[in-house]
Amino acid sequence: MAAGTAVLFLGAIGLNELLFARFEFAAGISWIYLPAGVRLLCTLLFAEAGALGILFASWFICFFYFFPDDPIRSFAGGILAALAPWLTYRLLIAGRISSSLAGLGPWRLLGCALAFSIASPALHHFWFALQGQREGLLGSFLVMASGDFVGTLIVLYTAKLLLSLRRR
Repeated sequence: MAAGTAVLFLGAIGLNELLFARFEFAAGISWIYLPAGVRLLCTLLFAEAGALGILFASWFICFFYFFPDDPIRSFAGGILAALAPWLTYRLLIAGRISSSLAGLGPWRLLGCALAFSIASPALHHFWFALQGQREGLLGSFLVMASGDFVGTLIVLYTAKLLLSLRRR
């Protein structure tokens, strides 16, 4: 499951680069970011195995594509990319809300996407602030939150639609 998640996540990054490169605000921050949706989807589907797949794929893409000259940012970025969907998943479990995609209705799916789309940029931007990168922080937070939300909605509702079509 972890390897499949890593491949799916890397594929989503490639697809996002292909379709939405012109919407990129900064490296890894875009107005439409499909990989965010894949991060949450795979964590909801595969729990810790999904989070591990995201961690390793994020490290790969950060070290070799986004930030090849900044190993500290790459290392932290991979951890934060995997931590945000995992924390959202754990929040669902703690709140006794179904963490399975099939068990999440449209409104709960929307709430889950919103929670994740705030948690992920919050964690990343907290890290940026700790590193002294305070200029433009609010603007990049808003873009990342918006892009993660749009990308997550696209991925989750597409997956939900495919599941409902498969059941018929």
